[in-house]
Amino acid sequence: MMLGWLALALLTFAALGLAAVRLAPSLRAGGRARDVLAALEHLEQGVSVVDAKMRLVAWNRQYQRFFDYPEGLLRVGRPVADVIRFNARRGKFGAGPGLDIERLVRRRIAFMQAGSAYRHQRTLRSGRVVEWHGRPLPRGGYVTSYSDITDFKRTEREAELAQRSRTQFLMAVSHDVLQPINAARLFASALHDEDKPEEQRHLAERINTSLRAAEELLDGLLDISRLNAGALKPALSDFDVQPMLHQLADQYGELALRAGLQLRLHARGPLYIRSDPRLLWRMLQNLLANALRYTHSGRILLCARPRGGEVALQVWDTGPGIPAHQLRWIYDEFHRYEQPLSRGGRGFGLGLSICRRFAMLLEHALDVRSEMHRGSVFSIRVPRVPAPWSGRAAMPLTPLPPASLQGLRVLCLDNDPHHLSGLQALLERWQASVLCATHLNDALALMRHEPDVLLVDYHLCDRLDGLNSLDVLRAATPGVRGALLSTDGGDALKHAARLRGYRVLAKPIKPASLRAFLSAQLRDQNLAP
Repeated sequence: MMLGWLALALLTFAALGLAAVRLAPSLRAGGRARDVLAALEHLEQGVSVVDAKMRLVAWNRQYQRFFDYPEGLLRVGRPVADVIRFNARRGKFGAGPGLDIERLVRRRIAFMQAGSAYRHQRTLRSGRVVEWHGRPLPRGGYVTSYSDITDFKRTEREAELAQRSRTQFLMAVSHDVLQPINAARLFASALHDEDKPEEQRHLAERINTSLRAAEELLDGLLDISRLNAGALKPALSDFDVQPMLHQLADQYGELALRAGLQLRLHARGPLYIRSDPRLLWRMLQNLLANALRYTHSGRILLCARPRGGEVALQVWDTGPGIPAHQLRWIYDEFHRYEQPLSRGGRGFGLGLSICRRFAMLLEHALDVRSEMHRGSVFSIRVPRVPAPWSGRAAMPLTPLPPASLQGLRVLCLDNDPHHLSGLQALLERWQASVLCATHLNDALALMRHEPDVLLVDYHLCDRLDGLNSLDVLRAATPGVRGALLSTDGGDALKHAARLRGYRVLAKPIKPASLRAFLSAQLRDQNLAP
């Protein structure tokens, strides 16, 4: 730590006391002198004092250690020029054929005799960084303190690198988040002027792809901000991973089909593991999204393979593969291995970085293997735990979602008419029966139609928020299922919703996630006696 002038003044006072002790041995018997000597000897800083005739009169052991002086070199009354010359010959002040040692000694002596205060930093040949503080004494002479600031300078350099990295990060974010939004605006403008249905569908798909890319980036940034703030704390629990894998297969299966790919699930179970379901879900989502982006033909395999005391959760793809020299960098933020014709545009280099940081947080091993022109496999190894005892019969495996949501009645409550219209259009396209309301009283009136599912926005600007509105609506029909739509995906809200039996769907809503949730409700309804 660097010394200020106040600290140097205190050292000067202590140095004068030490000089008195060294020059007058008879004073060493005094308790105060011994205290001064002991205090100076225990300082982390090195201290040296010369008198008006530029002779060494006092120093402490730390000063001797800093410069590795041999025994006998430092003695009271020795000209300080000898010490400076000794250091210069050892290269303490630089080296090379142009170094004039005697000129250097004269310049430093003249500087102290002139009574000039100074502060200077120098890196020693050992690699340590030392800071000098020099100040003249009131009655002639000079006191110099020496501080080892190696750790401070290292921390300072790391802070500068971190700041530079943050600056580059923000520049990359501002560019990358604007790119898909600008693309969506251009596609929307073209769609406005297009009258051919086939071209309209193509432009609409491009708009959807661009907005999905911006959404993925914002989701990644939110995860990173929570990680950097230390706001993400793992909540470990023991659970069967199979339902999670089936739900992921449902969510991404349709996207794969639309891309001309086959997504298969291989998981025999049940397989009980110990992890944080929420963070593990995000990791697997990122791996599946990455596989979909870079796989142009063939298939993607999501599987769970028992490996002794662990379960390997794997995502295989038949993509172009990753060169061996790129594998060490693929988990770095905003590092992207450029591949031609990636589906949905270039990735942002956040998904795999988030996977690695989640894996570190959960203490799960994250592996990758890849072969050029054949594909890649990403694996998350999680601890396997014994299945809990249960007297109930095992539930059958979850089937694939139905081709449509026909027969499902959905009540949507949102105070934003535009969002409500978009949600209604999407649900009707899936052949669901949709009831819409912008106020709680209107939604209560619609409960006479006995909806199967309630989709309620959290920020309603009504007399109740979405969570309490769900309670009121479900009181009228106790068996109805509910989901909360919210831009606030915080743990507190998710926990409160879960305690009341509701699912939280983050806005902007991912159609695949919404469809998987509704398909599960329809499936349960069809299985009910």
